[in-house]
Amino acid sequence: VQLVESGGGLVQAGGSLRLSCAASGFRFDDYAIGWFRQVPGKEREGLIYKPSRDGYDYVADSVKGRFTASRDSSKSTVYLEMNSLKPEDTAVYYCAATPAWAFTTAQAMGDVTSADFGSWGQGTQVTVSS
Repeated sequence: VQLVESGGGLVQAGGSLRLSCAASGFRFDDYAIGWFRQVPGKEREGLIYKPSRDGYDYVADSVKGRFTASRDSSKSTVYLEMNSLKPEDTAVYYCAATPAWAFTTAQAMGDVTSADFGSWGQGTQVTVSS
């Protein structure tokens, strides 16, 4: 399983960025994909979880209405569209993958966390200037 993020960079507050997560080495449609971010000294924060096929996305309150994620199965890629960026969105952004059955199990138990995702990309830095 390999995940490669791209698209990070420096943007002014109020601007937009689109991150990409290119997946390889596994059946893309059989895995749920999550977007996370981490600031030094803080825990990794789950932003959006995309189920493998049908189902509802989880979207964290901190990004609801500003961030959306989409899957392109033809390219085995997941995108994170980030709008109305704020300085507090500055972080390293990661995508992660977990088998659909594991994601469904975690959902049924009521709490999906970063520990439920076993494969991670290297991360991409997003910096939002004020």
